[in-house]
Amino acid sequence: MMTALRRSLLILLAVFPLLATAAPTAHEVVQDTTSRLLADLKSNKEQYRTDPAAFYDALEEILGPVVDDEGIARSIMTVKYIGDASAEQISRFQKNFKRSLMQFYGNALLEYDNQDIRVLPARQQNPKRASVDMEIKDGNGTLYPLSYTMVNKDGHWMMRNVIINGINVGKLFRDQFAQSMQNNGDDLDRVIDTWADTVARAKQQTQVAP
Repeated sequence: MMTALRRSLLILLAVFPLLATAAPTAHEVVQDTTSRLLADLKSNKEQYRTDPAAFYDALEEILGPVVDDEGIARSIMTVKYIGDASAEQISRFQKNFKRSLMQFYGNALLEYDNQDIRVLPARQQNPKRASVDMEIKDGNGTLYPLSYTMVNKDGHWMMRNVIINGINVGKLFRDQFAQSMQNNGDDLDRVIDTWADTVARAKQQTQVAP
């Protein structure tokens, strides 16, 4: 009896650390990341207004680890273009895309002015995919919906797409990429090198609250 009890206790002690360090849910990832972003912005907003590069660096440190930049970059390039791209080009676009995403998102965040933000429960579509919605209310009471598409990669929930006030940013970037390829005669290197300008044009189409 005591042997069985000790064995059970040892099993419980072995399993407990695994339970205690369980990976966060999709909702928890969005909630925690949002809280950290807003706390950092509140503390450093004046500095960031005059030094946006510092803000983009802070964003990449906080937001970067939960963004599936590889998956997003590949979905933007689509199979039509990625098949002819070299590993170096894909890697370079992924890097440029991630930085431009921080600028796109960061410019919207700099407009944040203590709006009421609520993270809603996740809507899990399957074990590998979920949506987490947010409601952002401005000082006039206008509600701006925002939805994150989350994917589970190796047990960790990461952001794959975002829909801001009905605008699908992933689709917007995908369309912008295809248009840029057309405008530049399918010169992939030029499209990659001018991606920041492409994102700036996309930003003009999403002039809404963060």
